[in-house]
Order: sequence, then C-alpha cells, then structure tokens
Amino acid sequence: MTDQMDDNELEDTDEMSFAELFESYDTKKGHDLNQGDKVEGEIISVGEKRVYIDTGTKSDGVVEKIELLDEKGEFSYKTGDKITLYVVSLSESEIILSKALSGAGKANLLDEASRNGTPVEGKVTGVIKGGFTVDIMGKRAFCPVSQMDVKYVENSEEYVGHAYHFLITRFEESGRNIVVSRRDLLNEEIKEKLNAYFEKVKQGDIVQGTITRLMSYGAFVELIPGVEGMAHISELSWSRIEKPEEILQPGDVVTVKVLKIEPSKQSDTYKISLSMKQTSSNPWDSMESSFNTGDQVSGKVVRLTSFGAFVEIVPGVDGLVHISEMSHTKRVLRPDDVVQVGETIQVVIKSIDMDAKRISLSIKDALGDPWTGASAKYEISAIVEGRLEKRERFGLFISLEPGVTGLMPSSHISKAENASYYEKLKPGDSARVMIQEVDEEKRRITLTSPDQKEGDDWKQFTGSKKTTSFGTMESLFKEAMEKKK
Repeated sequence: MTDQMDDNELEDTDEMSFAELFESYDTKKGHDLNQGDKVEGEIISVGEKRVYIDTGTKSDGVVEKIELLDEKGEFSYKTGDKITLYVVSLSESEIILSKALSGAGKANLLDEASRNGTPVEGKVTGVIKGGFTVDIMGKRAFCPVSQMDVKYVENSEEYVGHAYHFLITRFEESGRNIVVSRRDLLNEEIKEKLNAYFEKVKQGDIVQGTITRLMSYGAFVELIPGVEGMAHISELSWSRIEKPEEILQPGDVVTVKVLKIEPSKQSDTYKISLSMKQTSSNPWDSMESSFNTGDQVSGKVVRLTSFGAFVEIVPGVDGLVHISEMSHTKRVLRPDDVVQVGETIQVVIKSIDMDAKRISLSIKDALGDPWTGASAKYEISAIVEGRLEKRERFGLFISLEPGVTGLMPSSHISKAENASYYEKLKPGDSARVMIQEVDEEKRRITLTSPDQKEGDDWKQFTGSKKTTSFGTMESLFKEAMEKKK
C-alpha cells in the first residue's frame, strides 16, 4: 500500500514537472524576436569560437567569441553572466547575435537603428573635407572628424580601412543622407569604464599610466584605455622645468597621484587632475637635516634674472646667488657675465629660510676671499708690484692681486722722488709701491711711493683733519709722532 502511494506521488511530480516545462517552453515561444532587436541574455555555454546565449525564446542565441574580447584580447565573461547584444539574423534552430548591427542585416534596419540608438557596424572608406566616409550595410555615411574619436584626431589616415561601431545620428532621404558618430558610443563605454574604475580608485591613490600627449601647460596620462587625466606642468617635477618635453615623451609609463576627480562641465565624463611629483617626498622636507649654513655645494644654474642667478642644489630646491655675491675681483653688472644657464658651479650656503623656502647662496665665498690673511701677506713697508686699475682726482687705485686693490693718495704721489712716474701711468701699467697701512677688516690698503722725499714729513701734519680715502690726517699725525718717539 505504501509502495503504491509512493509510485502515485512520483507520477504526480513527474506530471507537474512536465507541465511546468511545457508551460515554460510555450511562454518562450510567445516571445518572438526580430532583426535589430536588443537582447539581454545569460551566457549558458562558452565554446572555443562561439558563445551561446539564453535569449528567453525557444532558440538559443550565438555570438562569435572574438566579438566579446576586450582591449587586451582577453575573454572576461563566464557562464551565468548577463550580456546585451543585438539580433542580426534568425533561423528555426538559432539566433545570430552581435554587439552591433552589421552587414548581415538589411538596409531597412538603419532607420530603426537611428530611432532606437542601436549601434551599427561600419567601415571607414576614406577621408574627405571635415570628416570620413563610412560604409554601413552598403550605404554611404558621413562621420565628422570631431565624432570619430574621443581624443583629438591627429592623423585621419590611421582610421581608413578599419571597421568600428557607430551610432546613427541622422537618417534622412531614405538613407541618402546618413550621419554617424563613433564618439557618442565611445563616451558611453568610457562612462561605464570610469564608473567601474573609480569604484576602486579614489582621490589620493597612487596609480600608473601612460603619457599620451604633451602640451605647453602639462601632460595627458591615460590611466586605462579611454580614460585620461592631466598633470599640470607644475606637478610634473619638484625641479623647475620650462617644457614637459624636458623630462617626458609620449609612451612613457609613469606613476601618478590622483589629486582630484570631478565631473566635466562639457560632457558626462570626469576631469581628473594628476601629479607626478607628489609620488615622491618634497625635497624641502629634508633640507634642515641635509644642509647647513656655510656648506659648500655643487649646483646647476637654472635661471638668470637682472638681480642674480637661481641655482638648483638638489632636484626641486633652488637658491639665489645675488649679483653682489658673484665675484670678489670685479663689479658684476650682468649675471650672464659670470655664469650661464645649465652651467654647474660651486656655491656656499649663506642662509636657509625654511618658512619662506628660500636659500641664499654665494659664488664668491666658494672661490675664497682674497682679503683673508691680507695683513700677514702685505706687511707694512713691504715693496710690491701692482697694476694701475683706475685714476681718480684723489689718487690712484692699484690692483695688487685679483680682488685686492689699494689706494695711493695724491698727497703721497706729490712726495715721491719721481712723482711724474706715477702721474704718467695709464690703466694696466705696472707700478712699484710700498705698503703703508693695511685694514683687513675694512678691506683697505694705503699705498705710498718707495722713494719718498726726506724732510717733507711736516707737510702731512698741516691743514685740517680732512679725511683721505683710507684714513684721516689725524691718524697719520699720531703715527708720525710715535715714530719720532
């Protein structure tokens, strides 16, 4: 009895299952598809060359596997994934599907595709004024150059001969006037990629990209195919650069920091601001621990101004050599008389201002101060050879060595045994002089003639306390009195 009941229950279950299956089949049969229809189906099987789709009808759909490969040539779908395709052709046994309508369809589908926003496949056949000619299902269409790509089209010939998917933006005169756009379709794809990309990447993240274009104001970086950001020239390097080409070229793979992501005002995409330099530490952060006032370092001249030269002592850190700090030996009127942009020079750090991020440098301190040790080198009464630098009404400036110049007052020339000898000297002529006084701190040396007339010492004590170039008559008087003692 129990066995009989079990058999009856099993039979009822089988009947119900068959009925459900029949109803399901009948339901599917009622959902007929037509050429050009959009189908959202589920992948039920992946073959070597074909992918099979449950279309929701009695017939399964088939799409070529190669159509579903991504930019890297990889198949990223799996069984159970949902996918949207278009019906290209139908038979009793199968439905041919595609990512876009192609030549396999009929020309009368183009009008419907234009109204429904259905992508169609077309081949670029030539370049004409303002755009391209495109063959779509045997019909000649026009694609404006601005609608061929999301990026600037530099070389139109690169597109000729290639097949792409397009949206029909204008269908008039029974197909005699067709305008298409690839850009609109790419923007939709990019928007999807952007949404997926920025689910993972946020502001502040460090990512990799490829340099695509260089402009005077910065560099464009492709983060993923179709998604670009821009790094302003000020964000390319901690060092000062005039042109992006100095450090980059198209095709370079770079590491960047995402500074800002904001919707674009001109489209549905995003404006992405990037930085290359912020992927490394700010060189100013280590300045205090790396350098001290008085250090002598090597640097590169990066910029000249009317008041001095900027010298880069480490990448991203420039210091200023003021024009007054360029030479001990001559008066510098123009920085380019001493240094040139690109030249590597030695400098001494005079001061570091961390708050203002300023460094003062000196070239002349790095060369050494010729006045250091001058009092020991030029002893009083020593006779030395000099060269006339220039003549003034109050005396002669005589160079003893580069950077060290002494003054022979006119009063001393008049007391020389051969005063005419000094009066006839011209700039550049050599002259024998005697050291009378050295003030190393004030950088002054007083000179006199080695053959002073005897008995004329009283002349220096007469008159007022008129100041000479390097001292007063009063000081000379005191010196003479000490000698008499």
